[in-house]
Order: sequence, then structure tokens, then C-alpha cells
Amino acid sequence: MRGEPSCPKCGGRVRAPGLFADSWQCGVHGAVHPLQPVVPPSVEALAVVVNRARVPVWMPWPLPVGWLFTGVACAGDDRSGGRATAVACSGPGPLGGPGELLLVAEELGVGLGARYAGIDGPDPGPHMCVDRPPDAKVHAAGRPTALWHVEGAPHDRAVFAGEARGLWLWAVVWPERSGLLMYDELVLTDLRDAGAEVDLLPCGALSPRILSPGPR
Repeated sequence: MRGEPSCPKCGGRVRAPGLFADSWQCGVHGAVHPLQPVVPPSVEALAVVVNRARVPVWMPWPLPVGWLFTGVACAGDDRSGGRATAVACSGPGPLGGPGELLLVAEELGVGLGARYAGIDGPDPGPHMCVDRPPDAKVHAAGRPTALWHVEGAPHDRAVFAGEARGLWLWAVVWPERSGLLMYDELVLTDLRDAGAEVDLLPCGALSPRILSPGPR
């Protein structure tokens, strides 16, 4: 059964635009871009998000050895388009055991990344010390992109954030020790620019992290 849109900041119920408001409304956070129901990972589900997105849909490409695409989420509606995207991948962690990586691209104030990070949002700025050198770097759409460690996240995950293409880029890694993955200068592709090779994307089981990031 298809679920209902929810608040990207808290997961609560939202009211559709109507007579008294022209935007989706959360009882706690007011006007929001609704988080659409997450469906099992597939090339077709990914294509729906890619075609709707007005922000990047970041994915490590090629995927690290043994890693699989395990979920995608999008905040926005048919009128506004996708204003935040989240892509989950799972595979062997750099220190052994399973690892999970969630990449979020979003406009200022959407709050989806902060929810997955487990911090008070909506944006990472107050939790980042950008006066010091970056803690990690990735190549996002061919550009070297600095990421800083985000303070205050739960101890079960490592969180990094920075700016790419003028928008927030979050990287959330479970468990915390698998954050070492971010020190390998991952190559990220915006799937809106990818070609037909995406049709060969290896898909795994739906990640529970993209459904529910866990407690703050």
C-alpha cells in the first residue's frame, strides 16, 4: 500500500494545500516540502526521483566494490519538484562488517538532511566549524568538494556536510567507524547527468535507515 507524504523535518503528518494554505503544512514546522513515501529500491523508482528533482541526486559512481543501491527518497511535490533528495547505499564497511551511506542534497531550510543526521535543523551550518580545514573531500560532479564533520549527531553515525552546486550536501554513515569511507575521496555523480549505465545499477534490499534514521 502506498503511504502518505510526511514532514521532512520530523516525519509527522502533513496537510495538503487547500483553501487556507497554498503549501503543504506540518502542525509543528508549518510550510514544508513533503517527503514522498519511500518505495523499494529499483531503477524505475530511482528514475522517478531523478526526473522530478530540482536538486542533485548524488550517488557514488561507480559504487565501491560490493556496494548496492538500497533506497531513494524525495521531498517536494509535482508542482514544486524535488527540493531534497536522499540516496542510500549499503556494503562492506572499511573496517569490516556492514556499512551504510546516505547522501542528501537539499535546498536551504528543507531539513531532510538534519533529520537523517539526527541533529536539530534545518541546516548544518551551526554544527560545522568551517574555520578549520575540511575533514573530508569528495569529487562531486567532477569538482573537488570539501566536507566538514557535523557535531552533535548520535554516536551510532558519522555525519559530514558541505556545499555542492550551491546546495547542501550531507553524507551520513552508519556505523560511526565506517565514516572512514569519506576519507577516500569518493567520486559522486549527479544521476540527472548519468547515462544509460544507470540501468545496470545493482539494487539491494530497502535500507531501514532511509525509512527511519533512528533517534536523535
